[in-house]
Amino acid sequence: MHCLLIVFLGTLFSLNIARAQQKIERWSRFELVFTHSNPKESFNDVQLSARFYNKDTSFVVAGFYDGKNQYKIRFMPNETGSWSYATSSNVSALNKKRGNFEVIAPGSHNHGMVKVSDTYNFSYADGKRYYPFGTTAYAWNHMGAELQKATLNSLKNAGFNKIRMCVFPKNYDLVKEEPEIYPYVLREVKKDSEGKELKIWDFDRFNPEFFQRLEAQIEALDQLGIEADLILFHPYDKGRWGFDAMTEEVNVRYIKYLTARLAAYRNIWWSMANEYDYVANRTVAQWDLLAKTVVESDPYRHLCSIHGSTAAYYDYWKPEFTHASIQDEAPVMYWGGATILRNVYHKPILYDEVGYEGNLKNRWGRHSPEEMTYLVWMGVIAGTYVTHGESYVFKDHTDTIFWAKGGTFKGTSWKRIAFIRKLVEEGPGPLELADISRDHRTSTAGKGYYLIYFGKEMTDSWQFNLPSKNAGYGKLKPGTRFKVEIIDTWEMTIQAVPQIFEISDLNDYRHYDKNLKRVRLPFKPYIALRITEI
Repeated sequence: MHCLLIVFLGTLFSLNIARAQQKIERWSRFELVFTHSNPKESFNDVQLSARFYNKDTSFVVAGFYDGKNQYKIRFMPNETGSWSYATSSNVSALNKKRGNFEVIAPGSHNHGMVKVSDTYNFSYADGKRYYPFGTTAYAWNHMGAELQKATLNSLKNAGFNKIRMCVFPKNYDLVKEEPEIYPYVLREVKKDSEGKELKIWDFDRFNPEFFQRLEAQIEALDQLGIEADLILFHPYDKGRWGFDAMTEEVNVRYIKYLTARLAAYRNIWWSMANEYDYVANRTVAQWDLLAKTVVESDPYRHLCSIHGSTAAYYDYWKPEFTHASIQDEAPVMYWGGATILRNVYHKPILYDEVGYEGNLKNRWGRHSPEEMTYLVWMGVIAGTYVTHGESYVFKDHTDTIFWAKGGTFKGTSWKRIAFIRKLVEEGPGPLELADISRDHRTSTAGKGYYLIYFGKEMTDSWQFNLPSKNAGYGKLKPGTRFKVEIIDTWEMTIQAVPQIFEISDLNDYRHYDKNLKRVRLPFKPYIALRITEI
């Protein structure tokens, strides 16, 4: 079944790989494949790497064993023009292999990998702005072929551009499915004193088929324009497989193998762990070592962070972390909370878990659709980003809960988040509070552009006024004229106000309309205004 899935993914989404071709797109994958006899299927005896270089720069990239006597090296070129390579290996048959290839301009859908830009935000390598509006499906990639196919079809039409997902399978109250395939070769199956089966893995031998499937899934996401926020470790094993209790040596070897295989995929983010502090017997120093291993093994420096349990904040100042990945809904529940962490960390802030839309008994899994949408808006207005999740159960643990298994969306907040994304992408730039310490409802994206969010407040009118301060875009000047649009964030409608507003002189740090005009609003919650200079 898993072989059929790889065929499905590879045919539905054409693979973006070069196998020593003469030409390849910038930010795509150039792949070298070598054959060398490995009868013991050893992953540790052969060292293989290659130096890729052009007239300006060079990269040293690790190779890996892919099973069936095949060794591979993958490279993601960051510049167009002529490139060359030279291999290095302790095996003479793989050593000093040389060649060259041409890197051409990328296609219209290839913007390169996502990087941090302007301290608090993101952009693709070609400069196109990237605003993360993501969802969560921790174990979708471990489900059966039909469910994986349904997940990709749902994501195709949902508007999300990031997904949080785990490398290792998940054992949880609501996720009990046994995977069809595992990352390591099974050595034997034993039974404990209670007769329970225990799988004993050969941690010296990776299972290439597992990682080939993962690569096909990541490639399929890339074809949908979705970044794979890949969770490398998690605590949701509880002795079932033992992947959360591997030794430090095995963990380091796993990271080096994974990065050798995946770093050349442009849509990868590294998430060191989900709820790192729940992984038993692993210290902060050990997490620091693993994070350093990821960064040192990734020649392209993909985005990297780590995620803790509720309000467990890591030292995101550390240079290994490009952004903060936070589980805590408190900052986005109240005005002014979300933006504080921007000032603390001076990095992009992603509230990757603020609870999920659903009907679970657990408090983290029972937000109403309205509440989930509200929390996303509260983060966006503050210049931060909030990740969606959905956890509806209508029968029992066999339900296809999107938060865990993917499948189809059963809630409604995902539609509203796609609407938010469209609004943000239509703006001139990233949002941030115009007057960060005094006005927590008025956000700016540049000179003459504002979004004001009223949240749960219900009012029938609003007196036109703006703060004199507009972040770093310069102060407002009297006489500036504006138009206003009323946004119903729940109904997803935008209505233009027929009046034109002209601001007067400064009055207690704010500018009012010179005639004190008001905007009539629908008397309902979740209303926003888009205000643009004429």
